[in-house]
Amino acid sequence: MKVLVVGGGGREHAIARALSFNKETTIFSVMAKRNPGIAAVAEEILLEKETNVPAVLRFATSRGIDYTVIGPEAPLEAGIVDRLEEEGIGSMGPTVAAARLETDKGFCREMMETCGIAGCPRYRVAHTASDAEAFIRGYDGDLAIKPIGLTGGKGVRIMGEHLDRDGAIAYVRSLGGNVVLEERLIGEEFTLQAFVDGKHLVPMPLVQDHKRAFEGDQGPNTGGMGSYSMPDHSLPFVNRRDAEQAFAIMKNAVAAMGKAGFPYRGILYGQFMNTARGPMVIEFNARFGDPEAMNVLSLLESDLLTIIEKTVAGTLSQADVRFSNKATVCKYLVPEGYPDNPRTGEELKFAGKPEAITYYANIEERDGRLFTMTSRTLAFVGVSDSLDAAEEIAESAATSVSGRVRHRRDIGTSRLLEQRVSHMQELR
Repeated sequence: MKVLVVGGGGREHAIARALSFNKETTIFSVMAKRNPGIAAVAEEILLEKETNVPAVLRFATSRGIDYTVIGPEAPLEAGIVDRLEEEGIGSMGPTVAAARLETDKGFCREMMETCGIAGCPRYRVAHTASDAEAFIRGYDGDLAIKPIGLTGGKGVRIMGEHLDRDGAIAYVRSLGGNVVLEERLIGEEFTLQAFVDGKHLVPMPLVQDHKRAFEGDQGPNTGGMGSYSMPDHSLPFVNRRDAEQAFAIMKNAVAAMGKAGFPYRGILYGQFMNTARGPMVIEFNARFGDPEAMNVLSLLESDLLTIIEKTVAGTLSQADVRFSNKATVCKYLVPEGYPDNPRTGEELKFAGKPEAITYYANIEERDGRLFTMTSRTLAFVGVSDSLDAAEEIAESAATSVSGRVRHRRDIGTSRLLEQRVSHMQELR
């Protein structure tokens, strides 16, 4: 069976690695920049922008691809799944209309409100800067300001955190409007991802990502500096009722999309804020998270190709998906100066073979040597029976790399987890 993986980051390396365990699967890849980890398991790669849909389509049809897995969000917005399906190639990813759950934040909020889906914060969609400014001036409290379209996880600004009221007004003016203004949610974030075949959802282990660039949750937001999951697939600050409510929200969103004529297939990623009044939806994403994909796919015991086949066929069930009961800790290495002024072209050297799983991301290989580029470089995932042991594996691997890179040492530590638990207890 021939499977095409679209995308070239750490998330896509995790997808390709999971597919490689099935020896009857032949992996192909389309990516804008060569990922050495993906290249090592792929039969053939095409270096091309993932949003160049005609080029991807020509490659897929000429190679007789059976299924595709779409990693990033931009090709989904460009309609890659629609075109592939027209050619009879099944895709693990939603159509352009269904992907609006991620690509159009205004559509998502209005759909949730219209369909009475729980977890929707108070919000206002503003298409002009003057409308947004008037709402900000009249709102009693802090707001999250979100550009309506895709921003790579870096466009959100929070009043009381990144901006004061005047700064918020200046920001919406710089965007020219087209923003969603939402009440600022206070709580603890968690991610719930699910495989979706149009009607049925199969959940994955809960994960907590860390967006802030520096330890102690300081600094600007990034694409994600690392993440962790627990052996019981839950999180200590998310009780059973919270998890059930979050999953129900996702099921209701999929049902609403189907009823509206936009059946949703692929990966649905729910980013939730666990608050004093229960889980609230920060956003939906129409694909695996990065880094969260590396946590869950490192635990996947089932055959990913079978999951893809049944997702496309609309016959997926819980029995098709199994994860090992272990903890994971993912730590990203990033260039010094990241995210604002990353040092590029710096060589990395490894002290031995790490015990952690290594996932390559934005990294260049030259003559067998590895060099930093402009974004997150590579990730180490520790997997073990306990969180402490998994963190030790990931940390040992991360500190063994020499070069002009850094990582967040606090991700997955007991101290940081205790802070999360205490914060949730205070709120409730």
